[in-house]
Amino acid sequence: METHGEPVISLRGVRADLGGRPVLRGIDLTVSRGEVVALLGANGSGKSTAIRTIIGQVPVADGAIELFGTPRRAFRDWARVGYVPQRTTAAGGVPATVTEIVSSGRLARTRFGLFGKGDRDAVREALERVGMADRAKDSVNALSGGQHQRVLIARALVARPELLIMDEPMAGVDLASQEILAGTLKTQVEAGTTVLLVLHELGPLEPLIDRAVVLRDGCVLHDGPPPRAVGQHALPGHDHVHPHAPAGSEPIRTGLLS
Repeated sequence: METHGEPVISLRGVRADLGGRPVLRGIDLTVSRGEVVALLGANGSGKSTAIRTIIGQVPVADGAIELFGTPRRAFRDWARVGYVPQRTTAAGGVPATVTEIVSSGRLARTRFGLFGKGDRDAVREALERVGMADRAKDSVNALSGGQHQRVLIARALVARPELLIMDEPMAGVDLASQEILAGTLKTQVEAGTTVLLVLHELGPLEPLIDRAVVLRDGCVLHDGPPPRAVGQHALPGHDHVHPHAPAGSEPIRTGLLS
């Protein structure tokens, strides 16, 4: 398989447990510089755990993770990494403006937490990229779900990261915001940003995806071209019986590409 450059993310035999239960079962995954890789799979397949393991929120029970060629346990240059968690209230219930939330993502690039003109320009640019510049002074508590997500993405972009990791960025987001976010991500990819993202469906991001890695029960089921139709029933290895099928029908195993 052709790759874009040196590995930015590398997982080798990674196992992770949650609540004493194995969630990742020895997965291998490489994301090379400039690639856009989508993690797909049914709920509970380990997609979000894989993301959280990469950034250090979930401990590794076995195996090795490297970021930019450095073992993750020794990696310190987190300003190179932008992270967008699953959609939550951007301020976590704390009163804050859109600008304040986005500015918090710039702290890793500042000297002693002091903002200069370059930092303020970066905040304004990030807000413009996600179409939220006109809401800069508004409270995040006044935003819609899609607008919250745009703010979280602006917070990740404001440090101008080389690697962008996103966990379900399109979940629960209206179509208008999906299109804005797809355009924003396209700009980042064209600028050379490496992207790893968890998706339920490819949707408007499909043209940007280089590879799909499909997880099932904490294992890599597929690593290669994205399935053409992606949804719960289109994922490789999905077994199901349609409700209109005759009683006693055998499960239908969906092929790799539908």
